[in-house]
Amino acid sequence: MAKGTHDYAADPRNDTILINVNGALVPRAEASVSVFDSGFMLGDGVWEGLRVHKGRIAFLKAHLDRLFEGAKAIAMDIGLSREELTERLYETITGNAMQAEEGVHIRLMVTRGIRSTPYQDPRVVISPATIVIIPEYKTALPSTIEDGIRLFTVHVRRGDPAVQDQKLNSHSKLNCITACIQATQAGADEALMLDPHGFVATCNSTHFFIVRGGEVWTSSGDYCLGGITRSNVIQICQEQGIPVFEKNFSLTDVYGADEAFVTGTFAGVVPATEVDGRVLTQGRGPMVERLQGHYRELIDRDVAQ
Repeated sequence: MAKGTHDYAADPRNDTILINVNGALVPRAEASVSVFDSGFMLGDGVWEGLRVHKGRIAFLKAHLDRLFEGAKAIAMDIGLSREELTERLYETITGNAMQAEEGVHIRLMVTRGIRSTPYQDPRVVISPATIVIIPEYKTALPSTIEDGIRLFTVHVRRGDPAVQDQKLNSHSKLNCITACIQATQAGADEALMLDPHGFVATCNSTHFFIVRGGEVWTSSGDYCLGGITRSNVIQICQEQGIPVFEKNFSLTDVYGADEAFVTGTFAGVVPATEVDGRVLTQGRGPMVERLQGHYRELIDRDVAQ
């Protein structure tokens, strides 16, 4: 069971879900890809996590923008248009009778396809892209939303974009995995990661914010994924007249903050109550509670459109 922001209550309905593998709906127990698939073999691909709300996929345009931009950056042909991929997503929801359900989370994964041999050169790919869509009944625990998570700053850094650009939502997540391992072994829920210069960057699977004197701060964004929920929170602050800044700041700023929180598609806005043993709040603070309410309103607006 995942911990931190991705902790959830198990749902027996997930045992019999249909997974979309290259356009075919397959029972979970039978869903598979080739051992020669680029994603399995080399982590070669891009992916998105999507939330279904009132039968619609929230912020789908922004997610598809990021997916297709990432595919273009790694010279990978998804093989479907945005409209065709959207249709396939909703076919998966309908095929699982989830169109009237709440609490559905989707993992959309696209890899470069099957290789003729175990080798990194894309010229050995012999099939179209592999597209897998996994819908599950999965929501964040109420206790996570209210009580928050604890963070631990790890030695694993968010790297230079010339090494591996952190803006790519790629299948290659080993740096985030090693960060998560260090944090959990230290007794925390998730990892807080610094950039190459020692400034706060992001968490291993979420984006990080602090609140100081009524202002909301997040990293410059130079060394983190272009987060959809991160962008939405910045938008909410601007709409509500809350001063919000994308800037460099250090752990000293974090330890002295009034509140801290993380953002992500799965759990939305979640308080970070403790960082490296420094207790910032007992549960969610007033700013986090305010932003959680506005975020729910923004999702309602988006799916209504």
